[in-house]
Amino acid sequence: MGVPKTAAIIGGGPAGLMAAETLLGAGMEVDLYDAMPSVGRKFLLAGKGGLNLTHSEGHETFLSRYGARRPDIEPMLADFGADALRVWAADLGVETFVGSSGRVFPRAMKAAPLLRAWLHRLRAAGVRFHVRHRWLGWEPVGTRLRFATPTGEMMLQADAVILALGGGSWAKLGSDGAWVPLLQARGIDIAPLKPANCGFDIGWSEHFRTRNAGQPLKTVVATFQDLKGHEIQRQGECVITATGIEGSLIYALAAPLRDRIAAEGFAVLHLDLAPAKSLQRVRTEVAHPRGSRSLSSHLKGHAGISGVKAGLLREVLGAEAYADPAQLAAAIKALPVKLVAPRPLDEAISSAGGVRFEDLDAGLMLRKMPGVFCAGEMLDWEAPTGGYLLTACFASGRVAGLGARTWCGF
Repeated sequence: MGVPKTAAIIGGGPAGLMAAETLLGAGMEVDLYDAMPSVGRKFLLAGKGGLNLTHSEGHETFLSRYGARRPDIEPMLADFGADALRVWAADLGVETFVGSSGRVFPRAMKAAPLLRAWLHRLRAAGVRFHVRHRWLGWEPVGTRLRFATPTGEMMLQADAVILALGGGSWAKLGSDGAWVPLLQARGIDIAPLKPANCGFDIGWSEHFRTRNAGQPLKTVVATFQDLKGHEIQRQGECVITATGIEGSLIYALAAPLRDRIAAEGFAVLHLDLAPAKSLQRVRTEVAHPRGSRSLSSHLKGHAGISGVKAGLLREVLGAEAYADPAQLAAAIKALPVKLVAPRPLDEAISSAGGVRFEDLDAGLMLRKMPGVFCAGEMLDWEAPTGGYLLTACFASGRVAGLGARTWCGF
């Protein structure tokens, strides 16, 4: 029997762990390295309020969530998509269910039980974990990997290397983008890292901010025109923040909003604060004689507009337009909110940009570095929250693992 092939996986998130599991099927020696004291830290944080593992919507709609990178993500999901992910979780003893929104969650809701079961299975199968091992790149001449460890710097050689280093958001959990210059030094083309699934700055007045920061803006429809002139519309909820606005509705539009701000310096989002009512009905309700009642009481009683929605109308319109029934009714159905900047990368749920697919083959191996594969969020793709991020991270880890197996002759 010959010497076993070795694989070094750098990064202990879902993509790296799935790559490790895939490689074990080939009988390779698998070592996984992570800079943090434990693996899966961002995964655990993502599941703190309920682990949204994937989504149950139709295949075509699901694929559309990956935007311009759909052609690159689609083959991965054909091999390991939402249904396969649920079967995989069940095999770990984690039953899943479909929530009212179509999102898929573990019955226990949390990420920790799934991660514990997964790590137990990987360790039992022979994966060796090395935490507090920060990857420093390669030796100046050669292909040995360099790591900073608690006992000093070490170097090692592996038959296959899988990089699953995350994006650039949540540096405190290990996704700090420190890998970018290391790959660029080897001639790899990296699309600049940008915030994705992020909030945006608006610049509220002190009066509005102090009274409404932290308040949810429920059941609104957001309409936006992207740089190509396409109208995008989503219904959902968001939250007023001290600096602007964030939440699932905003995250779903974050990519085109961010790109428009980059191109033009701002983006205008129109909010329908009463989506269940027609413009004519709102006009009638607003124009109804209010007698001695205040305008705020009138709006609440006749149009159902109160609290943060009423405050938002006053903030955006100003006193004169707010007092004009025609302008007020029009604003209730299409309030123009000017966004001036995305929040910083380290605050974002995820990041866009990364290793361009054009620099990778179908097995996610770097064309300029044979034997080195990339997976997960460090690739140049993005998707909204809703399970799409995790699903593609798992799928890409599997593709990279299969690619490494093929490279090593299995």
